[in-house]
Amino acid sequence: MQTTGRVAPTADREIVLSRVIDAPRELVFEAFTEVRHLSRWWGPTGFTTTTRSFEFRVGGEWEFVMHGPDGTDYPEWIAWTEIEPPARIALRHGEHRDDPDAFESVLTFTADGEKTRIEMLTVFATTALRDAAIEKHGAIEGGRQTLVSLAGYVGELVRDGGQH
Repeated sequence: MQTTGRVAPTADREIVLSRVIDAPRELVFEAFTEVRHLSRWWGPTGFTTTTRSFEFRVGGEWEFVMHGPDGTDYPEWIAWTEIEPPARIALRHGEHRDDPDAFESVLTFTADGEKTRIEMLTVFATTALRDAAIEKHGAIEGGRQTLVSLAGYVGELVRDGGQH
């Protein structure tokens, strides 16, 4: 029997989010690559971010704390595993460097005229970890809110005449 299409072997461990942003691909990519930008938009609605260290290069790390609207602090760690400007970023994300529950994400930036389609593919080690991220931590809604924050931030940069 022949099948058409392909089912990813990781489909039961994935979260995929995307958004079209009204800004050029290079600017959207830059918003992910410079800490001065990330600290302005990263995280769900009501969250703020404090960076402890940041080095955007393959093998580099970003250590930061997300501050929730209720005052809770969430330590976070990202290691960049692949960078292809301005098209793709791959990373590992957890609470700390040796986090056994860390997950992998691939961000793709596709130009559509003067707009950019960003897709975030996140793959967890197990289906249970993916489900916990969704149910306990609101990963899908939080991811959507983060993309809304990104869109708003780069929109401001575009309106300000590209002063970035």
